Amino acid sequence: MSNPSASESTPENAPKLHQGGCHCGAVRYQVRIDVSQGGRCNCSICNKLGQLGSIVKPDAFQLLSGADSITKYSWRNPLTHRAFCKRCGVHCFGAGHLPELGGDFVSVNLNTLDDVDPLDVQVIYWDGRHDNWQAGPRDQPWRI
Repeated sequence: MSNPSASESTPENAPKLHQGGCHCGAVRYQVRIDVSQGGRCNCSICNKLGQLGSIVKPDAFQLLSGADSITKYSWRNPLTHRAFCKRCGVHCFGAGHLPELGGDFVSVNLNTLDDVDPLDVQVIYWDGRHDNWQAGPRDQPWRI
C-alpha cells in the first residue's frame, strides 16, 4: 500500500477521478486517487494477489454497482477486509480502520482501474511479511 503522506501533491500527481472494476463487470467503482505511485507488500495475501495498492479516505471512493456481487475476506485483523467479486474472484479494493493509516481507509487495487497501466505506476515496497511497517517503504523489493 502506498503511504498517502509520502509525497506532496503536484499538478502531475494530483488525485484524479478514475473508474474501475472486476473482470466480469459485476463490481464497478470510482475513486479520486493519485495513481503515480502504488505499493506492493510481501505479506502472504498481498503476495498471492499481486496487488498494486494505494490508500484513500472513504469519501474519495464510491461503489457504483455490484454491492450484492461482493464477498469480503478478513485475515489477521478484524478491522480490515478485502472485497472480491463473487463471480470472477477479482480483488478490487479493501477497507478498514487502522490508526496507523489515519483511521478509516479504502485500499484500491490499482490493477483494477480502467485507464491505468500498472507499468506507469512508480512502485514502492513494504515488508509486511515480517510486520516491518516501521521501516517504511523502499524503492526495491524486500528479500525473503
